[in-house]
Amino acid sequence: MERDSLIISLEDISFSYSGDKLVLDHLSFQLRRGDRIGLVGPNGSGKTTVFHIIMGLLRPSSGRIELFGKPAREEEEFRGARKRIGLLFQDADDQLFCPTVLEDVAFGPLNLGKSPEEARDIASRTLAGLDLSGFENRITYKLSGGEKRLVSLATVLAMDPEVLLLDEPTNGLDEQTEGKITDILTGLDLSCIFISHNLDFLMRATDSIYAMANGKISLDEALAAHPHIHTHEFGRLPHKHER
Repeated sequence: MERDSLIISLEDISFSYSGDKLVLDHLSFQLRRGDRIGLVGPNGSGKTTVFHIIMGLLRPSSGRIELFGKPAREEEEFRGARKRIGLLFQDADDQLFCPTVLEDVAFGPLNLGKSPEEARDIASRTLAGLDLSGFENRITYKLSGGEKRLVSLATVLAMDPEVLLLDEPTNGLDEQTEGKITDILTGLDLSCIFISHNLDFLMRATDSIYAMANGKISLDEALAAHPHIHTHEFGRLPHKHER
């Protein structure tokens, strides 16, 4: 692919929270237009940190970031890129801060320069697309965990992003809602990176799955993620299958 298809480029990125152990250790990664990538790895491996580095919420100790073909170093450069990248936080409570659902979903379009009427219309249409019509006046903090997750996704999609960075998008959803969200996400013509422990979701929603380990990202061709169907008592509860 030509270089102008490159959306996100991380080169030789290092980062540490404590100044001691590196969470990201000379990490390099690229996202090109049309890519749909899944990112897996154990808790604490640095997956969410990568998203926050891309968005400029954290700054690396070394390395180079390019977004949409331009270097991103200063806040102003990241601010412009944030208008084109939709980030879903792992914790919905970090995403939702307005009193009502409509205000939360309309907040992004308002910041993009839409009029209050346009923002409300975009918010209502986005909620309807997620089967959340009637949620407009619901009090955000009174929503269930799954409802908060869906409304958080609505706040991202309402901004009409070119790129999606979604951190555990199916977390906290029941089976029916998870299937609905998966259908919506697979139908979007957007470049995406999904962090998820849900391999069945990743197999449906992505074209390739990368592994995060030892501060680096790599395409692990030995990773054989596969969907499977089985039934047993309490199967919706977390469990392991022994080899």
